[in-house]
Amino acid sequence: MALRPFPMKIYHSLDDFARLPYAVVTSGTFDGVHVGHQKILKRLSEIAQRHGGETVVITFWPHPRLVLKPEDRTLKLLNTFEEKASLLKEQGIQHLLRIPFTKEFSQLSSIDFIRNILVERIGTRKLVIGYDHRFGKNREGSFEALLANGPAYGFDVEEIPEQDIDHIAISSSKIRSFLEAGRATDAAHLLGRPYAITGRVIQGDKIGRTLGYPTANLEVDSQHKLIPADGIYAVSVVQAGQKYGGMLYIGNRPTLNGTRRSIEVNIFNFEKDIYGEDITVHFEALLRLDSRFSTLVELKRQLHDDKVAALRILNGKA
Repeated sequence: MALRPFPMKIYHSLDDFARLPYAVVTSGTFDGVHVGHQKILKRLSEIAQRHGGETVVITFWPHPRLVLKPEDRTLKLLNTFEEKASLLKEQGIQHLLRIPFTKEFSQLSSIDFIRNILVERIGTRKLVIGYDHRFGKNREGSFEALLANGPAYGFDVEEIPEQDIDHIAISSSKIRSFLEAGRATDAAHLLGRPYAITGRVIQGDKIGRTLGYPTANLEVDSQHKLIPADGIYAVSVVQAGQKYGGMLYIGNRPTLNGTRRSIEVNIFNFEKDIYGEDITVHFEALLRLDSRFSTLVELKRQLHDDKVAALRILNGKA
């Protein structure tokens, strides 16, 4: 039996979900939907295809750490929920169940999670999990616990072994570290695609225009979305379904004695008025870290060199 075609169904609570006759399930935060996650999702689809089942991803929102440690403001996420949902849809997932994560939910025991959610509410027949997956109160649940309880509740469990790429373990935290250091190409290697942010174009002071490099100033709506390290990046820009090349700046503009961090993108061969519109920027490579220049003439000369370098990178990807 073929997998049911798109669109993927999204459920915002357990009450919205109708129990399936043969659910092939995985669960986790899936921040980034990186290469390691993609291997789990591919396996999920293979099993569903073989048994005539349907794929289900259970995820939690807000991110558990934001709820359990609200005083810790250091966690930045690779995806908003909407971005995560779009990426999971691209992977062919049929059902996405978003369980609101609360302090009360965090007290649910691993056995109650298995019995009340996986079995009774979802109809799990096959469960696929990643290496070292933990669940339930105090992360007490493990692969061994699932393996021990699965037969009694009528489902099988499969664990995907730890995945390495070039001997670097794939993890969302590793990708965050790369981006916070400006290592956009290393992050893309683990994500399986360039990192992206979406923002609304807002009014700026138009200094870039006077230098010959007009920029769209971006405002990113999510306070938890990770913004890469300050610097200049070669980027691809998607506006109204069309893709353009560009170079993007993140920083507080030290040459202009700026005090506020800004995100500005110079879109190549582009003259539209897009104030108030959303655009998505994909980080292809870091060109250089942010720096102060003695004069605007020096800055303009560097921007010329940046554009040449960005075009070389972008044309190499074309």
